[in-house]
Amino acid sequence: METHEISKRFLDYFEGHGHTRVPSASLILDDPTLLFVNAGMVQFKPYFLGEVPPPYPRATSVQKCVRTGDIDEVGKTTRHNTFFQMAGNFSFGDYFKEGAIERAWGLLTSSQDAGGLGFDPDRLWVTVYEHDAEAAGLWRDITGIPSDRIQVRDGKDNYWDMGVPGPGGPCSEIYYDRGPEYGRDGGPVVDEDRYLEIWNLVFMQDVRGEQSPKLGHPPIGELPQKNIDTGMGIERVAFLLQGVDNVYETDLVRPVIQRAEEFSGRRYGADHADDVRFRVIADHARSGVMLIGDGVTPGNEARGYVLRRLLRRIVRAVRLLGVHEPVLPEFAKVVRDAMSPSYPEIARDFDRISDVMRQEEETFLATLTSGSRIFDLAAEETKRSGGSILAGDKAFQLHDTYGFPIDLTLEMAAEQGLSVDEEGFRTLMEEQRQRAKADAASRKTGHGDLSVYRRLLEQHGETDFLGYTDLQATARVVGLLEDGAPVPVVGEGRKAEVILDRTPFYGESGGQIADTGVLVGHGVEVKVTDVQKLVPGLFVHRVEVTGGELAVDTELTASVDETRRRSIARSHSATHLVHAAVRGAYGKRAAQAGSLNSPGRMRFDFTTAGSVSSDVLTEVEEEVNDYLQTDVEVAAYTTTKDKALELGAIALFGEKYGNDVRVVDMGDYSRELCGGTHVDRIGELGLVKLVSDASIGSGVHRVEALVGTDALRHVRKEQLLVSQLAGTLKVPTERIPERIDDVLSRLRSAEKEIEQLKTQQVLGSAGSLADAAEEIGGVSLVAKRLDGGIDAGGVRALAAEVRNRLGSRPGIVALFAPTDDGKVSFVVATTAAAREAGHAAGKLVPSFAEAVGGRGGGKPDMAQGGGSNPAGIDQAIAALRNALANG
Repeated sequence: METHEISKRFLDYFEGHGHTRVPSASLILDDPTLLFVNAGMVQFKPYFLGEVPPPYPRATSVQKCVRTGDIDEVGKTTRHNTFFQMAGNFSFGDYFKEGAIERAWGLLTSSQDAGGLGFDPDRLWVTVYEHDAEAAGLWRDITGIPSDRIQVRDGKDNYWDMGVPGPGGPCSEIYYDRGPEYGRDGGPVVDEDRYLEIWNLVFMQDVRGEQSPKLGHPPIGELPQKNIDTGMGIERVAFLLQGVDNVYETDLVRPVIQRAEEFSGRRYGADHADDVRFRVIADHARSGVMLIGDGVTPGNEARGYVLRRLLRRIVRAVRLLGVHEPVLPEFAKVVRDAMSPSYPEIARDFDRISDVMRQEEETFLATLTSGSRIFDLAAEETKRSGGSILAGDKAFQLHDTYGFPIDLTLEMAAEQGLSVDEEGFRTLMEEQRQRAKADAASRKTGHGDLSVYRRLLEQHGETDFLGYTDLQATARVVGLLEDGAPVPVVGEGRKAEVILDRTPFYGESGGQIADTGVLVGHGVEVKVTDVQKLVPGLFVHRVEVTGGELAVDTELTASVDETRRRSIARSHSATHLVHAAVRGAYGKRAAQAGSLNSPGRMRFDFTTAGSVSSDVLTEVEEEVNDYLQTDVEVAAYTTTKDKALELGAIALFGEKYGNDVRVVDMGDYSRELCGGTHVDRIGELGLVKLVSDASIGSGVHRVEALVGTDALRHVRKEQLLVSQLAGTLKVPTERIPERIDDVLSRLRSAEKEIEQLKTQQVLGSAGSLADAAEEIGGVSLVAKRLDGGIDAGGVRALAAEVRNRLGSRPGIVALFAPTDDGKVSFVVATTAAAREAGHAAGKLVPSFAEAVGGRGGGKPDMAQGGGSNPAGIDQAIAALRNALANG
């Protein structure tokens, strides 16, 4: 049975049992605890947490998921994947354990002719939580499964929670017995390779406290509403039903391996090391395409770093298979063809996806070139010192700074006759991994700290937002918090958080910053400094009480700073127009990757596969300002998401939209899904002036612009500067560039003459330095600190000249020069007689480099380097003297 058919059968089955079919959410959602969506329940978390009421009692979905904790294990085993699909059915206070067990067993064991998956019930096993005798009894009564195929496990295996205080509950896992050829008898508690987990049913019934029941701590209460959350691994079911040995041989993954076989001329299954590489390519190619499809671009932080690592591991694996030409776009085509029947957006957006992969591969291939030079230096240094093992910190530097996979370092080291300190490398990697885990753990408090806001939402409902039409409104205080705790009253001079039953204040979201303003009531005045939506639907006003006392139930007049709001609205509308113009210039692949709309200023980030021309941006600016003259009306309306997309509205990557969406139209030029505030007519923008543009990462470009009065002030300021410059240079404004080129040319000539004079002056001291040489250990040593701001080139020239003055004597010259930036440069030069006596310049550097906090190296006749501690120059000279004296 094909994988797409398995997904379809799952959704059809549960839709036939009263579940609402919900499309997969994006892999990137606004969740502080997650880099990527890693389970089917993630998009339903607000319903499980009680942040918002569920729009349906039952739901079913096949969710795209990415888990990155075991990237290094992918390929080594046949069970680890980064990208996978999780089928799930969900009940929000509707059916519970009995219904979940009945439906799961029914789909698994019903015949394929009847629409089921056709598993042999005699080969299915289940596990239950050790304190959930109810579930064990239901399994026996409902399915008839014998007691010896129901196994009990502790909380580590069969209890689920989100890692923070909140909902949790016992779970039951369903396993399939693959047969004795795959392992030992005894069920999943004995062997999870033979007995493969295919489905997990979570019975969400508890409230966990600070300590998790997974570790044996009892829940602190029961949920008022019991829920069901299940997850069935589509890929695992696929390889069982397709009669293959693992997920890499299923119909959606094997084609990538086949393409890699064609490139390399090698065969999957012939060599274990090659098989690992084939599996890495197949897994990471799927993950990369799906992540880019959902708006992730390669970078050096967070999601972008994970994607970059995945793509570069593919390039490394391909290289180790003997392929050196670019391959990522070709693998992307295979993934597109395999995955687009379930995810048609991959085909629609493929040009952009392919461009991102192509550019990242080109960047990494260039990195491999530069990193290879660093490796060569490290290898040469290792050999020169008489070693045969490349240091672990060198291997880690290559991995962490240059993106060199350790396997590639090992391969290159072997070619040079070296081994690598893998233990040292692994230690540094583990330290980095622990830092990352600690950082991830620190983020997991995101939901635990919001319980007070959830209670306010439950008690008073969602805040009624009036800000699209009203900038002033009456409202009542329904919640008041100080230092995160509810209070009845807040006095003058104190800061607090206020929740109103209704508000005209916009809460920060969608790139638009929050409104500010005042709340005024009888005997009280409050300054609003920020507004956040910490849980969906609840507007939290951060305030300072400037007069009187603010109490719960106080009636207030809420007034938004109108001038500031209108300025922000102009910026937001300008962002939409710039977005439309950029897409017109670069096509659909120029997708929005971020924005910031503040008073009078906007910032817009977009993805692009190639370089961004300043000429094109000039055309973008002109196009936007030309369109402003049409002064079309800005229309906002609510419709269904499908209807909006049918009308051509742009939906942003990573945003979570419900079925009903708000669309903002600016004529036929721009149509986007947007919850922000805008001008009534585009003519209100006045002027849009792009003031900066820059690349902020691989494939991501940023433009910034001023809008309205701020743009006009900027233009006036530039005009004044140009006028002043023309006056200073005594030329008409149109001749300023020509005049500046002339001035700069003369300045460069003067600087060159000055440098030549300084070099001549420095070289003039060579004779006196040579005459002052001291005899140590059978050589004439000239070791000197050079003050006066001599650059590295001058120091090198002087060292060479002093060495010449020493003539045929065994001589060593070591010169140290403090630099203007608080560092030190040094040069060591040796005469031919000194080298014959065994004194090589490069080998002398380690004897003193530590004293100046530096390092260096070079050839036997001359070496140079630098350090961070000029105060240690005298100590360095003493160390060199001591090294020579002691032979």
